[in-house]
Amino acid sequence: MNIAIPMKQRGEVDALIVNGENAANGKGINPDMAAKFLDGGADVITLGDHTYDQRQIMPYLNEETRILRPANFAPGTPGKGWVTVQTSAGPLTVINLIGRVFMNPMDCPFRCVDKILQLAPRNQPIFVDMHCEATSEKMAMGWHLAGRVTAMAGTHTHVQTSDARILKDHTAYITDAGMTGSKDSIIGCERETVMKRFLTGLPGRFEPANENVSLEGFLLTCDRTGKAVSCESIRIPMDV
Repeated sequence: MNIAIPMKQRGEVDALIVNGENAANGKGINPDMAAKFLDGGADVITLGDHTYDQRQIMPYLNEETRILRPANFAPGTPGKGWVTVQTSAGPLTVINLIGRVFMNPMDCPFRCVDKILQLAPRNQPIFVDMHCEATSEKMAMGWHLAGRVTAMAGTHTHVQTSDARILKDHTAYITDAGMTGSKDSIIGCERETVMKRFLTGLPGRFEPANENVSLEGFLLTCDRTGKAVSCESIRIPMDV
Protein backbone atom coordinates (compact mmCIF):
# COMPACT_ATOMS: atom_id res chain seq x y z
CA MET A 1 0.00 0.00 0.00
CA ASN A 2 2.80 2.49 0.72
CA ILE A 3 3.72 2.18 -2.98
CA ALA A 4 0.19 2.12 -4.37
CA ILE A 5 -0.97 5.23 -2.51
CA PRO A 6 1.78 7.51 -3.93
CA MET A 7 0.95 6.17 -7.41
CA LYS A 8 -2.55 7.53 -6.93
CA GLN A 9 -1.39 10.76 -5.28
CA ARG A 10 0.96 11.44 -8.20
CA GLY A 11 -1.87 10.93 -10.65
CA GLU A 12 -0.41 7.72 -12.10
CA VAL A 13 -3.67 5.91 -11.36
CA ASP A 14 -7.21 7.28 -11.08
CA ALA A 15 -8.64 4.52 -8.90
CA LEU A 16 -7.22 2.02 -6.45
CA ILE A 17 -8.90 -1.30 -5.54
CA VAL A 18 -7.32 -3.24 -2.68
CA ASN A 19 -7.99 -6.87 -1.83
CA GLY A 20 -7.71 -6.75 1.97
CA GLU A 21 -8.54 -10.41 2.54
CA ASN A 22 -5.31 -11.19 4.43
CA ALA A 23 -4.47 -7.82 5.96
CA ALA A 24 -4.82 -8.98 9.59
CA ASN A 25 -1.89 -11.40 9.71
CA GLY A 26 -3.48 -13.49 7.00
CA LYS A 27 -6.91 -13.66 8.62
CA GLY A 28 -9.29 -11.12 7.16
CA ILE A 29 -9.28 -7.43 8.01
CA ASN A 30 -10.34 -5.30 10.96
CA PRO A 31 -12.05 -1.86 10.94
CA ASP A 32 -8.86 0.08 11.81
CA MET A 33 -6.95 -1.45 8.90
CA ALA A 34 -9.84 -0.90 6.51
CA ALA A 35 -10.11 2.76 7.56
CA LYS A 36 -6.37 3.27 7.00
CA PHE A 37 -6.61 1.82 3.50
CA LEU A 38 -9.60 4.01 2.63
CA ASP A 39 -8.15 7.16 4.20
CA GLY A 40 -4.87 6.48 2.41
CA GLY A 41 -6.44 6.42 -1.05
CA ALA A 42 -8.13 3.08 -1.66
CA ASP A 43 -11.45 3.58 -3.45
CA VAL A 44 -12.78 0.09 -2.70
CA ILE A 45 -11.62 -2.85 -0.56
CA THR A 46 -12.59 -6.38 -1.60
CA LEU A 47 -12.47 -9.48 0.61
CA GLY A 48 -12.86 -13.26 0.28
CA ASP A 49 -13.09 -16.47 2.28
CA HIS A 50 -11.59 -14.86 5.41
CA THR A 51 -14.15 -12.03 5.41
CA TYR A 52 -15.55 -12.75 8.88
CA ASP A 53 -12.38 -14.01 10.62
CA GLN A 54 -12.17 -10.71 12.54
CA ARG A 55 -15.57 -10.57 14.23
CA GLN A 56 -15.43 -6.81 14.77
CA ILE A 57 -15.56 -6.29 11.00
CA MET A 58 -19.18 -7.47 10.77
CA PRO A 59 -20.95 -4.25 11.83
CA TYR A 60 -18.37 -2.21 9.89
CA LEU A 61 -19.33 -4.03 6.69
CA ASN A 62 -22.88 -2.73 7.08
CA GLU A 63 -21.70 0.82 7.79
CA GLU A 64 -18.94 1.34 5.19
CA THR A 65 -20.16 0.76 1.63
CA ARG A 66 -16.65 0.88 0.13
CA ILE A 67 -15.58 -2.43 1.67
CA LEU A 68 -17.10 -5.48 -0.01
CA ARG A 69 -17.57 -9.13 0.85
CA PRO A 70 -18.33 -11.62 -1.93
CA ALA A 71 -21.75 -10.98 -3.40
CA ASN A 72 -22.62 -14.69 -3.54
CA PHE A 73 -22.37 -15.17 0.22
CA ALA A 74 -25.65 -16.33 1.76
CA PRO A 75 -28.43 -13.70 1.76
CA GLY A 76 -28.63 -11.73 4.99
CA THR A 77 -24.95 -12.01 5.91
CA PRO A 78 -23.25 -8.72 6.91
CA GLY A 79 -22.06 -6.45 4.13
CA LYS A 80 -22.69 -6.03 0.42
CA GLY A 81 -21.10 -7.49 -2.68
CA TRP A 82 -20.91 -4.59 -5.11
CA VAL A 83 -20.75 -0.82 -5.13
CA THR A 84 -20.44 2.15 -7.49
CA VAL A 85 -18.03 4.86 -6.34
CA GLN A 86 -16.95 8.20 -7.75
CA THR A 87 -13.28 8.51 -8.75
CA SER A 88 -11.24 11.31 -10.29
CA ALA A 89 -11.96 9.77 -13.70
CA GLY A 90 -15.67 9.24 -13.10
CA PRO A 91 -17.88 6.47 -11.70
CA LEU A 92 -16.50 2.96 -11.13
CA THR A 93 -18.47 -0.16 -10.23
CA VAL A 94 -16.68 -2.93 -8.31
CA ILE A 95 -18.11 -6.44 -7.85
CA ASN A 96 -16.68 -9.02 -5.42
CA LEU A 97 -17.31 -12.74 -6.04
CA ILE A 98 -16.07 -16.00 -4.52
CA GLY A 99 -15.65 -19.35 -6.24
CA ARG A 100 -16.92 -22.78 -5.22
CA VAL A 101 -14.30 -25.24 -6.50
CA PHE A 102 -12.07 -26.48 -3.62
CA MET A 103 -13.71 -23.91 -1.33
CA ASN A 104 -16.63 -23.75 1.08
CA PRO A 105 -19.99 -24.04 -0.71
CA MET A 106 -21.54 -20.71 -1.67
CA ASP A 107 -24.25 -19.52 -4.03
CA CYS A 108 -23.41 -19.71 -7.74
CA PRO A 109 -21.08 -16.80 -8.64
CA PHE A 110 -22.05 -16.95 -12.31
CA ARG A 111 -25.77 -16.51 -11.73
CA CYS A 112 -25.05 -13.98 -8.99
CA VAL A 113 -23.00 -11.71 -11.24
CA ASP A 114 -25.62 -11.99 -13.99
CA LYS A 115 -28.20 -10.56 -11.59
CA ILE A 116 -25.87 -7.76 -10.49
CA LEU A 117 -25.11 -6.75 -14.06
CA GLN A 118 -28.82 -6.30 -14.68
CA LEU A 119 -28.79 -3.63 -11.93
CA ALA A 120 -25.34 -2.07 -12.34
CA PRO A 121 -24.85 1.15 -14.33
CA ARG A 122 -24.03 0.65 -17.99
CA ASN A 123 -21.44 2.28 -20.27
CA GLN A 124 -18.95 2.89 -17.46
CA PRO A 125 -16.06 0.92 -15.97
CA ILE A 126 -16.97 -2.29 -14.09
CA PHE A 127 -14.26 -4.26 -12.26
CA VAL A 128 -14.74 -7.78 -10.88
CA ASP A 129 -12.61 -9.46 -8.20
CA MET A 130 -13.09 -13.24 -8.54
CA HIS A 131 -11.71 -14.75 -5.33
CA CYS A 132 -11.25 -18.49 -5.82
CA GLU A 133 -8.85 -21.42 -5.83
CA ALA A 134 -9.23 -23.08 -9.22
CA THR A 135 -7.69 -21.44 -12.27
CA SER A 136 -10.33 -23.10 -14.45
CA GLU A 137 -13.14 -21.42 -12.49
CA LYS A 138 -11.46 -18.04 -12.80
CA MET A 139 -10.96 -18.51 -16.53
CA ALA A 140 -14.56 -19.61 -16.94
CA MET A 141 -15.71 -16.46 -15.17
CA GLY A 142 -13.44 -14.32 -17.34
CA TRP A 143 -15.03 -15.67 -20.53
CA HIS A 144 -18.49 -15.52 -18.96
CA LEU A 145 -17.97 -11.79 -18.37
CA ALA A 146 -16.15 -10.98 -21.62
CA GLY A 147 -17.78 -8.03 -23.32
CA ARG A 148 -19.91 -7.23 -20.26
CA VAL A 149 -17.37 -5.81 -17.81
CA THR A 150 -14.18 -3.80 -18.07
CA ALA A 151 -11.95 -6.25 -16.23
CA MET A 152 -11.83 -9.36 -14.09
CA ALA A 153 -8.90 -10.09 -11.79
CA GLY A 154 -8.56 -13.32 -9.86
CA THR A 155 -7.36 -13.31 -6.25
CA HIS A 156 -6.75 -15.84 -3.44
CA THR A 157 -3.80 -18.05 -4.47
CA HIS A 158 -1.12 -15.47 -3.50
CA VAL A 159 0.79 -16.38 -6.68
CA GLN A 160 0.73 -13.92 -9.57
CA THR A 161 0.03 -15.42 -12.99
CA SER A 162 1.60 -14.30 -16.27
CA ASP A 163 -1.57 -14.26 -18.39
CA ALA A 164 -2.73 -10.64 -18.23
CA ARG A 165 -4.53 -9.99 -21.51
CA ILE A 166 -7.51 -8.38 -23.23
CA LEU A 167 -10.23 -10.91 -23.96
CA LYS A 168 -12.80 -10.41 -26.70
CA ASP A 169 -14.90 -7.25 -26.69
CA HIS A 170 -12.48 -5.18 -24.58
CA THR A 171 -12.53 -7.06 -21.25
CA ALA A 172 -9.18 -7.22 -19.43
CA TYR A 173 -8.28 -10.37 -17.53
CA ILE A 174 -5.70 -11.96 -15.22
CA THR A 175 -6.07 -15.32 -13.48
CA ASP A 176 -4.43 -14.04 -10.27
CA ALA A 177 -3.20 -10.54 -9.47
CA GLY A 178 -0.73 -11.90 -6.93
CA MET A 179 0.21 -10.97 -3.38
CA THR A 180 1.68 -7.96 -1.67
CA GLY A 181 4.09 -9.57 0.76
CA SER A 182 7.39 -11.39 1.15
CA LYS A 183 8.78 -13.03 -1.96
CA ASP A 184 11.06 -15.15 0.29
CA SER A 185 8.06 -16.75 1.98
CA ILE A 186 5.57 -19.53 1.32
CA ILE A 187 2.48 -17.60 0.16
CA GLY A 188 3.32 -14.82 2.63
CA CYS A 189 4.13 -16.96 5.68
CA GLU A 190 7.47 -17.76 7.33
CA ARG A 191 8.98 -20.69 5.48
CA GLU A 192 10.07 -22.79 8.46
CA THR A 193 6.60 -23.29 9.99
CA VAL A 194 4.99 -24.15 6.65
CA MET A 195 7.78 -26.56 5.72
CA LYS A 196 7.51 -28.24 9.14
CA ARG A 197 3.83 -28.94 8.52
CA PHE A 198 4.59 -30.51 5.14
CA LEU A 199 7.48 -32.56 6.54
CA THR A 200 5.85 -33.76 9.77
CA GLY A 201 2.11 -33.20 9.50
CA LEU A 202 2.20 -31.40 12.86
CA PRO A 203 0.17 -28.20 13.31
CA GLY A 204 1.89 -24.87 13.81
CA ARG A 205 1.08 -21.18 13.95
CA PHE A 206 1.74 -19.44 10.65
CA GLU A 207 3.40 -16.02 10.96
CA PRO A 208 3.68 -13.41 8.18
CA ALA A 209 7.14 -13.11 6.63
CA ASN A 210 8.77 -9.69 6.15
CA GLU A 211 11.78 -10.31 3.91
CA ASN A 212 12.01 -9.05 0.33
CA VAL A 213 8.51 -7.56 0.21
CA SER A 214 6.96 -6.58 -3.12
CA LEU A 215 3.63 -5.11 -4.15
CA GLU A 216 1.89 -7.14 -6.85
CA GLY A 217 -1.19 -6.18 -8.76
CA PHE A 218 -3.03 -5.61 -12.00
CA LEU A 219 -2.70 -2.27 -13.79
CA LEU A 220 -5.57 -1.48 -16.13
CA THR A 221 -6.28 1.30 -18.62
CA CYS A 222 -9.80 1.79 -19.95
CA ASP A 223 -11.90 4.46 -21.59
CA ARG A 224 -14.83 6.22 -19.92
CA THR A 225 -17.35 3.84 -21.47
CA GLY A 226 -15.70 0.90 -19.71
CA LYS A 227 -13.80 -0.67 -22.59
CA ALA A 228 -10.35 -1.97 -21.57
CA VAL A 229 -7.50 -0.52 -23.62
CA SER A 230 -4.51 -2.22 -22.00
CA CYS A 231 -3.54 -4.21 -18.93
CA GLU A 232 -0.46 -5.65 -17.28
CA SER A 233 0.66 -7.35 -14.11
CA ILE A 234 2.98 -5.30 -11.89
CA ARG A 235 5.52 -6.20 -9.22
CA ILE A 236 7.21 -3.37 -7.32
CA PRO A 237 9.83 -3.94 -4.58
CA MET A 238 8.96 -2.20 -1.32
CA ASP A 239 11.10 -0.93 1.52
CA VAL A 240 9.63 -2.08 4.85
